[in-house]
Amino acid sequence: MFRIVLSLAASFTVLTAEAKPPNILFLLADDMRPDCIAALGNDRIRTPNLDRLVAEGMTFSRATCSYPICVVSRSEMITGRHGWENGVTGFRGAKFAPEQTFWAEALHKGGYETWHVGKWHVSGRPSTRGYSDIAGLFSGGGGKYWKEGQVDWKGFPITGYRGWIFQSDDGKEKYPELGVGVTPDISEKFIDAAVSLVARKPDKPWFCHVNFTAPHDPLFIPPGMEGKYKNEDMQLPEDYLPVHPFDHGNFDGRDEALLAWPRTEIAVKDLLRVYYSVIEDMDAQIGRLLETLEATGQMENTIIIFTSDHGMGCGSHGLRGKQSMYEHTINVPFVVTGPDIEPGSDTRAQIYLRDLYPTTCELAGIPIPASVTATSFAPVLRGEAKSHHDTIYGYFTNTQRMIRTDDGWKFIYYPQIDHQQLFDLNSDPFELSNLADSVNPEHQKQLDHLEKRLDDWRTQTGDPLLARP
Repeated sequence: MFRIVLSLAASFTVLTAEAKPPNILFLLADDMRPDCIAALGNDRIRTPNLDRLVAEGMTFSRATCSYPICVVSRSEMITGRHGWENGVTGFRGAKFAPEQTFWAEALHKGGYETWHVGKWHVSGRPSTRGYSDIAGLFSGGGGKYWKEGQVDWKGFPITGYRGWIFQSDDGKEKYPELGVGVTPDISEKFIDAAVSLVARKPDKPWFCHVNFTAPHDPLFIPPGMEGKYKNEDMQLPEDYLPVHPFDHGNFDGRDEALLAWPRTEIAVKDLLRVYYSVIEDMDAQIGRLLETLEATGQMENTIIIFTSDHGMGCGSHGLRGKQSMYEHTINVPFVVTGPDIEPGSDTRAQIYLRDLYPTTCELAGIPIPASVTATSFAPVLRGEAKSHHDTIYGYFTNTQRMIRTDDGWKFIYYPQIDHQQLFDLNSDPFELSNLADSVNPEHQKQLDHLEKRLDDWRTQTGDPLLARP
């Protein structure tokens, strides 16, 4: 009997150890196009550590940001809700709706240490959104330390992250010695902070949310990256244009002013040269964090997620910024590695970034809060499903609405100018041929069908534009 009791106790100990929830490392880039990982087909960029994640995990080629602006996209992720539901719609002054459970809050209640690193670009503070600890917090509030006249790599005045500064969680302590605004070595500083947290190796499982600023403007050549990329080696995007053919709703926006009109081939290649340098530097810093996971024996039980809050124009369709519904912007790089995820796998399942919240809850064995309306794609990660959303919807201010179907059709509507675009992504992945004016009856049938589905979605979800005169 004594031996039986010992055997049962040993078995229980093994089961308990095996059942320990996985750690979750969430790496979020800022303004990174989906075509900037070497292993996914870009032979002009060097990303060995992201290539490693691709080789060890599952790549989602149709992961989608539904609203291509930092604050709205990030708000959707941490609430697991569409912007019209969580209260952050892209209009100034928008605040989170009450009575919703935030992502880190749900994980913390489920027994996780929850850590925040880097950029904070939503309302409140990390500690008010469920994070139990911070390191390397970077946010606004350092205006008095900002020096006017600063310029980016090409001499353009800096308009992004002016006065942003490293600081304490409550914002009362500022650290100007670490730099004010984006600095060439800022990705290194973020990873220094992340390493300090991960190296703790706590008894509890942990969620570490690392928010980079790379490769958002202002762009600078990072230390050690000088001369690594040359203009003549850069390749123009397949959908490059000097000027977008119509006002898409953000022609006068800050992002579009970062590149002179018309976008010349030389200017776009020069932009890509620096953009790629910043991404490669971020990749190198990620490598340091992966090394820490391995050195502390935590790699095998850690889910690693890499993605971006949205993509970027960089000359595609004549656009510099991200405020569009084109694939180079609403699609994002998205790779997940971890226990029971098939190495080197890929999927065309359509997912939203906000689906990450319920997915990680399911993988961690934590109940999904009632406020969450996004849906878990854990079955796709486990190989139990090949699709997730049969349609994806996008929106930007009151100027753009979009629907994309699982079978590759896409319709974009511009309400303010009553303009339509229809693309068959199967034959036209770079969205170069607008079929909205086609005389082909099949194209018109598809256009009418998608227009109705988009209208139905807008009505059902409470599109605020419909409520305006």
